[in-house]
Amino acid sequence: MPESTHDVSQLTALILAAGKGTRMKSALPKVLHRIAGEPLIGHVLATVERLGISRTVAIVGHGAEQVRAALSEAVQTVEQREQLGTAHAVLQAESALAGFTGEVVILSGDVPLLSPETLLAMLDTHRKAGAALTALTFKPQDPSRYGRIVRDAAGHLSRIVEYKDATEAEREIGEVNAGVYLADWPQLLAALKGIGNDNAQGEYYLPDAVTALNAKGLVVAAYATDDEIEVAGVNTRLELVALGEAYQERAARQWLEAGVTIESPRTTWIGPRVSLGEDTVVESGVQLYGRTRVGSGCRIGAHSQLIDAVLGDDVTILQSYLSESAVGDGTIVGPFAHLRNGAEIGTNCRIGNFVEVKGSVFGDGAKASHLAYIGDASVGAKANIGAGTITCNYDGERKHRTTIGEGSFVGSNNTLVAPVTIGAGAYTAAGSTITQDVPDGALAFGRARQAVKLGWAMQRKGIKQ
Repeated sequence: MPESTHDVSQLTALILAAGKGTRMKSALPKVLHRIAGEPLIGHVLATVERLGISRTVAIVGHGAEQVRAALSEAVQTVEQREQLGTAHAVLQAESALAGFTGEVVILSGDVPLLSPETLLAMLDTHRKAGAALTALTFKPQDPSRYGRIVRDAAGHLSRIVEYKDATEAEREIGEVNAGVYLADWPQLLAALKGIGNDNAQGEYYLPDAVTALNAKGLVVAAYATDDEIEVAGVNTRLELVALGEAYQERAARQWLEAGVTIESPRTTWIGPRVSLGEDTVVESGVQLYGRTRVGSGCRIGAHSQLIDAVLGDDVTILQSYLSESAVGDGTIVGPFAHLRNGAEIGTNCRIGNFVEVKGSVFGDGAKASHLAYIGDASVGAKANIGAGTITCNYDGERKHRTTIGEGSFVGSNNTLVAPVTIGAGAYTAAGSTITQDVPDGALAFGRARQAVKLGWAMQRKGIKQ
């Protein structure tokens, strides 16, 4: 069988992320501005991940440390200390790719909407042509600031001319460069080393590799996309907002077509790494970010925010905030609940209004229905935690754990001073402060005895009885 043109095992992604982004008027590097909770470069990385590319190198420059901090450890970085152009930026990857003889896909860290489908089609064109380099092109409504695609009499890509260097005749060309390339790395590297900077900006242009490779008699190809939005970059905050709206619309359409109800696409934000199961309903104002995974048949109530949360099937989230937490099948959370820092909620549980759960595990069927803080605790199956209960998990120096046994009943307004264990099937009385372990099946009181002084109020007011 012929080798698939979509095999990416020998493909490395190079992401250009060194630009300053002056027109953003921001101290934050441009590629770290966000759409749908994800940095612009995060959208690019999400596309790379969906393609199955296992090796990525980011070329960083302005705000290098900030950009590095935002990337996963799987992304290798090299620094372009001087901003001498896009060819110079790609050359910085030479040491990182020492000995590499495969292909590279070169992407811009500020172009967030490029689709995996377009890149696969481009890869297909590149390999079928046996090309040394393939450039992505498009025909924008306003081509004024783009490099022009110059073709020879046979229609082959001859060269790419930057707008500032183009003649009046070349500026009339409607097909432009999208700044995305596929290339044989050794051949591209050799070509880049021969590129000069005799141009209007005094920079080393990556598109000049087209001319250099053609001069060597190598095949240079082009693939055209008809989707101008997916190759649009972000240079200003206005463009950031416009692309955010375009992304929002596309994400909603994707999930609607996949069997998910998005009640209000214009007010709903779903990040590029989020997954949603069929028959899930997402109400208005919801934000789903990070690597959130939602099962089938769930309901995400209005104005809920989930970041890196994992939900099973048939889960209901009512106007709540979840981060780095997991919720089992059939559980109801909220309204106004807060799950964070590794909270793990079992199946058919109830986490009610104004309940915060941090770093705690709830067994199946356990409940904390109102006004509670459960931090660093293990809650057994079918345990019931009364309203107003808190775990005192921090002694000023260290965190301590609380264990609440299966089927236990914690009375309202309890203070559980960790480390402490409440045994299986045990009860604690309302208003108790529990400082010692409670054995299985026992009843614990930890409160002052009530005293009643008859007639005291009337005596205080001088009223004779």
